[in-house]
Amino acid sequence: MKFLHTMGAIGLMGAMAALLVLLSIAPPPTDLHEYALARAAMDRIARWIFFPSLALTLIAGLLGLAFNRSYQNAPWALIKLALGIITFEWGFVAVQGPMQNEATLAAKALAGEADPAGLGLHLDAEWGSLWVLLAVATVNVALGVWRPRFAWVRFTPD
Repeated sequence: MKFLHTMGAIGLMGAMAALLVLLSIAPPPTDLHEYALARAAMDRIARWIFFPSLALTLIAGLLGLAFNRSYQNAPWALIKLALGIITFEWGFVAVQGPMQNEATLAAKALAGEADPAGLGLHLDAEWGSLWVLLAVATVNVALGVWRPRFAWVRFTPD
């Protein structure tokens, strides 16, 4: 489970880094053809790397937590669980959905089926969301490697 969890985290953080790079070099929406190509690439990264990696990381982490009793009493593991659930939810709302919607809207605008004036309105939100998720994922990796004891927290079996 740990191997799968680690591989998922690598893919997840790599996808977020790739999306940040593409957002930073994407042409403006006024260059409709190039913008639509860039958004299609971002959509594919979100669909084929970001989302599967996110799912793999969360599922392997949950299974690891369920089957390893020492993780169940470790505060760092419970913090990772909470941050993982937040990442999963925010990944859908702030990354997966907007990437798909913008790619679809750009393709429709390129085909003359939508108004291109609605493109690129949420770039700052996408940029900020990716940075926040990348920071949360980094904290999760640090917790998994460092495994702090949190001496002030004691879980005792009943």
